[in-house]
Amino acid sequence: MDTAAMWREKKIRPEVAPNVKPEVPSVKPMAPPPPPYMETTMNETTSRLASTTPASQRHTVLGQAVTVKGELSASEDLLIEGQFEGTLTVEDHCLTVGTEGQVKAEIRARQVVILGAVTGKIVAREKVEIRRSGRLMGDLTTGAVAIEEGAYFKGSIDILREDAEEGSRSKFPPSTLDSSA
Repeated sequence: MDTAAMWREKKIRPEVAPNVKPEVPSVKPMAPPPPPYMETTMNETTSRLASTTPASQRHTVLGQAVTVKGELSASEDLLIEGQFEGTLTVEDHCLTVGTEGQVKAEIRARQVVILGAVTGKIVAREKVEIRRSGRLMGDLTTGAVAIEEGAYFKGSIDILREDAEEGSRSKFPPSTLDSSA
């Protein structure tokens, strides 16, 4: 072969693929694999507490080994995993009865989340949630109710209506309405 032909071959090869280095395989950085799909069950107490309280707000926990009888009031959110009997007042906060919690009480709170067992009367200004593992035997007076499929509830529900409560009750008591009009 003559040197001009070799020179031409060498010259042509780099122009065809100038960025490819045959001795070093190109490795592209791979994105990390997506996390495995995990279903969070509705009865996980910590996720419920986290979803109902802002991170900066404090809360008190009565653990599984705690039994309290009497009157309890709190100025922060309250989680009960143990046993309580008496009167609970957390007017401007959330009461959560954990999956192991057993409460026999008259309860006044802004919001109540039930994952365990509650017996008694509940007055919640905003909402009462009874989760799948929750059991409630008692009467509710609240702004809204959510009962998850599989939960147990026996009692009555009275929904609070702030705007209609004052006007409609005083003007039209249920016994004086005429249905024939």
